[in-house]
Amino acid sequence: MSYRNAIDLLTIASRAASARGVTLEEIAEILERDYRTAQRVVAALRERFPELDSFRDEESGKLRWYLPRSAIAPLLTPTPEELAALTLAEEMLKKGAGIDQVQALRSLHAKILALIPIDRSRRIEADEDALLVALGHAARPGPRPVGNEAIDHAISTALKGTSALRIRYRGWKDAKARDRRVAPHGLLLGARRYLVAVDLEKVGGGIQHFRVDAIEDAAVLSESFVRKPGFDLEAHAQRCFASYQQEDAIHDVAWRFDARAAPRAAGFLFHPAQTVEHGEDGTLLVRFRASGLLEMCWHLYMWGDAVEVLSPPELALMVKEHRRSDFASMP
Repeated sequence: MSYRNAIDLLTIASRAASARGVTLEEIAEILERDYRTAQRVVAALRERFPELDSFRDEESGKLRWYLPRSAIAPLLTPTPEELAALTLAEEMLKKGAGIDQVQALRSLHAKILALIPIDRSRRIEADEDALLVALGHAARPGPRPVGNEAIDHAISTALKGTSALRIRYRGWKDAKARDRRVAPHGLLLGARRYLVAVDLEKVGGGIQHFRVDAIEDAAVLSESFVRKPGFDLEAHAQRCFASYQQEDAIHDVAWRFDARAAPRAAGFLFHPAQTVEHGEDGTLLVRFRASGLLEMCWHLYMWGDAVEVLSPPELALMVKEHRRSDFASMP
């Protein structure tokens, strides 16, 4: 059997082990082959897996091929590389997301190991350890806000249960922290984490961002809330540059990187909805629509005088006196 055919067979075997099984038409679509090839794949499956069975789909009337999961269990054993990737992901999450996400990933790792037959798990764990030593544990150098496990846990619990949250919060303009009742709608992760929420004590309150590191205390309340109709966290996040957002300050942004910086800038995704234009003179023009001019300034500073702000004019004015020519390197 060729390498490609073996891969195809394993792919369909895994699909056949799902609760719905798989039809000949679906096999042809998955493999991007014709119907006759799909029939040959089923014949090969029957030869290598005598447990292969079929049943008639009540809705479509089509024949579905089904394989008991126990038949392919040995093929589903994770590789040392996959387990090492989980461990590295845990290390990265410790430095970014909340403790609940770290614990969930750690629990998943343990469950996967528990499902592996003991004779294979010892060898796999040894290989995983060797890989981690070779790769080094994940590291994220540079400054970052210090987290608080109790606050992270309260936010995570409230998000999962659509429960209201009481936070003692000190905004950057506040002389001291004060209590607020909020309805949490999500988290934005970045250099700083922001709780996306509605202030329940504001009439007709809209979506606001609360810096997680500025929350001094948090408690889950017994009251529940109704999420803002039509709110989509992913769409909301796309209106931001980084994780800060001002509802009334979304701008059309255009940055032009000179020929020196263009190759570096081409390797960046500044915004999920950005467009880029390559100039005949080697420059690169990046356009997107977002809020967060201050965070844009922080980023633009790293590029020195290799980037020019074409719009908005407010941002061009903010960076005008801070474009340097003496940086030894660019991001």
